[in-house]
Amino acid sequence: MEPRKIREGIFWMGAVDWDRRLFDSLIPLPDGTSYNAYLVQGKEKTVLLDTVDPTMTDKLLTQLESVRKLDYLVAHHAEQDHAGSIPHVLQKYPDAKLVTTPKGKEFLVELLHIPPERFITVSDRETISLGGKTLEFIYTPWVHWPETMVTYLREEKILFSCDFFGSHLATTDLYAVDKARTYRAAKRYFAEIMMPFSKIIEKNLEKLKDLQIDIIAPSHGPIHNDPSFIITAYRDWVSGAPKNIVLLPYISMHGSTRKMVDYFTGALVERGVSVQRFDLTVTDLGELAASLIDAATIVLGAPTVLAGAHPAVIHAAHLAAALRPKAKFASIIGSYGWGGKTLEQLASILSPLKLEILQPVLCKGLPREADFKALDNLADTIAQKHRSTTPAGVVNV
Repeated sequence: MEPRKIREGIFWMGAVDWDRRLFDSLIPLPDGTSYNAYLVQGKEKTVLLDTVDPTMTDKLLTQLESVRKLDYLVAHHAEQDHAGSIPHVLQKYPDAKLVTTPKGKEFLVELLHIPPERFITVSDRETISLGGKTLEFIYTPWVHWPETMVTYLREEKILFSCDFFGSHLATTDLYAVDKARTYRAAKRYFAEIMMPFSKIIEKNLEKLKDLQIDIIAPSHGPIHNDPSFIITAYRDWVSGAPKNIVLLPYISMHGSTRKMVDYFTGALVERGVSVQRFDLTVTDLGELAASLIDAATIVLGAPTVLAGAHPAVIHAAHLAAALRPKAKFASIIGSYGWGGKTLEQLASILSPLKLEILQPVLCKGLPREADFKALDNLADTIAQKHRSTTPAGVVNV
């Protein structure tokens, strides 16, 4: 794909990765992704902001063939999908300086063996003039590594945000014209890599609040020419109250836990509580992660395997603990054969979240009338808890 003009002297470069389906050998990519770099030409100097994943280096170098001189290369973040092609760009432009944070320099020397003399390190809010265009560098640590920063192009009111406000979304659209699709991809992206740092990201949003921003240009996914759309979404994701939702990931080996999950889902709906349930044998973990953003309660549905919870449920519990959502409550339902430590095991995994653990419901074999009654009681408790903690105390009826 050829460079695409954003404004006079400002171009999108990079690559759309239509076929990639796994990121970090961990995160599913149902919609592919893109690696966005940006060229900014001033009256005196030219800068490239970020590069692309090493698998796409040739595409970036082809786009740069008409760029005779590069004065600066900005590295917002040292991860390979943004920085992996830096050595090739520096080789093409031997006089270019690599601009990053001091921590970014440390990482890039270690990860890519870039010579220290190629760097210029910048402090928070430091500027570089290109001649008629001024770059302001703003530290945004833990979005989503400790060295990250963003760049604000003052005269054009463009924020080059790297992972901040990004989305794993392969599209030919330069801008986020399909807001529903972009929102879904951005929410999933936030959940997978940024939710653990929500409190810090909230502070970074505060640092940006006084900037006049017309365009947000992230390093993955389409550009935001309606920046309020994605900024508002981020504010809700990091600081909004949890919603009247129960997240219910489960496994059923022989049908007993499934009977409990089916009954419990109905009981919650009757009480005006929304349920997002995931059969972990077929679940896309990215979708599960995105649902963690809003849920007020997490209920794990787990049969007992030997002496503990099913491994897939253990994995889901570890995922929740690692992503640190804003849920307030948790419980466990499920069936066992002769005994075990399912309850203690799952409660221990969730303990870092400091959730209020509501009365679990574990039954031996197939659930009986008393077990269904216990599920009704748990649904009553959750509905009551949600009335006092979800926005305006609302429970859907």
